[in-house]
Amino acid sequence: MKSEVAGVVEVSPTVRFLSVDGTFAPTEAAEEYRSQLDGLSHDDFLQFYRDMAITRRFDEECTNLQRQGQMGLWPPSHGQEAAQVGSARAARPQDVLFPSYREHAVALVRGVDIVDIVKVMRGVSLGGWDATDPSNGNFRNYTLVIGSQTLHATGYAMGLGFDGLVGTGDPTVDAAVMTYFGDGSTSQGDVSEAFVFAASNQTSQVFFLQNNQWAISVPVEVQSRIPLYLRSRGFGVPSVQIDGNDVLASYAATRKHLDEARAGQGPALIEAVTYRIGAHTTSDDPTRYQTPEQLAYWVERDPIIRYAAYLRSLGADDAFFAEVTDEAESFAADLRHRTLELEAPPLASIFDSVYSEPHPLVAEQKAWLEAYELSMKEAI
Repeated sequence: MKSEVAGVVEVSPTVRFLSVDGTFAPTEAAEEYRSQLDGLSHDDFLQFYRDMAITRRFDEECTNLQRQGQMGLWPPSHGQEAAQVGSARAARPQDVLFPSYREHAVALVRGVDIVDIVKVMRGVSLGGWDATDPSNGNFRNYTLVIGSQTLHATGYAMGLGFDGLVGTGDPTVDAAVMTYFGDGSTSQGDVSEAFVFAASNQTSQVFFLQNNQWAISVPVEVQSRIPLYLRSRGFGVPSVQIDGNDVLASYAATRKHLDEARAGQGPALIEAVTYRIGAHTTSDDPTRYQTPEQLAYWVERDPIIRYAAYLRSLGADDAFFAEVTDEAESFAADLRHRTLELEAPPLASIFDSVYSEPHPLVAEQKAWLEAYELSMKEAI
């Protein structure tokens, strides 16, 4: 259902637990997911807020650092924290997550040292973190080639099936894959191909689509004449649309579909309807295409403010929110300190991973560069 509000085309999300003012008011479609919330403890509810607040502060600090010349580029996640935190918290440790380049909250939840994200955007690391290191929570490296990670994820999910790690009935063994991508990615052929192979092989997989309304500056209604969650159904991948600014909806829908995927019931797609508050990256000027009315409409639906109101209804007091604010400030200060201490990698490191085995041409180029650098020092 669509309605025009202040010049904004609103698509009513199908699954939602929290209204805009933070009241617990599940939609009819949310009822089948409601039981997924039953296992959450009081501490779990508080952790959702802590994750979102720290991610927001991290994002703000990184934007500031980029503006001050400490990074070449920064892709903000402001406004998308609920979609990311809810989905990430729904995954099990053995699940494997494939991000695009804006899933900062997911990295935080999975245990990645997020200074490693800064290293990528600063240009001092090609990948940032070792995705095979268990301490990084099976969180793969950022992918800047739009949509390609959906193919990587689908191939990995096929491998889980081949290895017998799906449908065993053992919750410590059965695994699933989740891949994050945006509305703009749905226009890429890679995503359609991923749907084909996922459906054909009935992969243990959840496609998590964050519809933040913009493919850089192209609005979603130009990209697709139908709601995006319907696209995967044409390939045989079931789908659901959720309120992406409701962390409970994100958690419940993701948990249900990941559980089904691990049990061997095949892939699913979740479209989280949210909004990118601000720029695509720090090289972008969103005021050239976002209207003030659109921005104001979505700012009123801020996922953190909404969830804070809900927590207050559960009894969270000012002391809790002050504690989280202090924690977020300390986190940001530590991030800034460690960012300013980062050093450029050795120049010769650009040759180290070109081939898996030594190659004479690469060795020749490396020797030439070292000789050239030495000649410049001798000339001084």
